[in-house]
Amino acid sequence: MHDHYLTRAQAAEYLGLSVSYLAKLAVTGGGPIMLRFGGRAVRYRRADLDAWAARAACRSTSDTVTLGEAA
Repeated sequence: MHDHYLTRAQAAEYLGLSVSYLAKLAVTGGGPIMLRFGGRAVRYRRADLDAWAARAACRSTSDTVTLGEAA
């Protein structure tokens, strides 16, 4: 099965995050793995988004892991 590449806007919508937050994570680190094609074209694989989000899973609100820290 072909792994569909998502734009940053599509990836943000898929994760329920803002595009600006996902862009910030791309600069500061801690975000999902991304692919760069050429100068500015950034794409995300759905499997990488799922893996990144899974690392932020927690069992209570007192757990300290947040999506931006799930590197």
